[in-house]
Amino acid sequence: MLRNDVFSCFVFYGVLLVIKMYIIAIITGQVRLRKKAFTNPEDALRHGGLQYHREDQYVERCRRAHLNDLENIPAFLFLGAIYSMIGPSLTVARLHFLVFFLARVLHTVAYLLALRAPTRSLAYIVAQVPCVSMALQILIAVAAYA
Repeated sequence: MLRNDVFSCFVFYGVLLVIKMYIIAIITGQVRLRKKAFTNPEDALRHGGLQYHREDQYVERCRRAHLNDLENIPAFLFLGAIYSMIGPSLTVARLHFLVFFLARVLHTVAYLLALRAPTRSLAYIVAQVPCVSMALQILIAVAAYA
């Protein structure tokens, strides 16, 4: 299966994105501990008392960055896997995968560091371009079978 160069390239970027999602989850947990802001009362009790059963602005920012990844990266993983099977050129496919990856990293950095608008929005839009491109190419490739 990994003899397909495009699929191997996709796997590389896909795994990096999954690792990025895990890192954001870990960051969210660490910030929650550092800020002592726990969603569940039992966690607050374990870490000092019910007064820590509260929200924190930065914890919520980290959590939203993670949720945004959970909303966007699975679609890329699906589209990229199918796209890899329709025989695109390695150069074009690599560009799709790299642009999505870099835009998602920038989106996360913009979210976590509260960079000025419209940095995060632009990163989101840029990441959608390769997804839309892949989706359209997939549809064209399979339209005859519909």
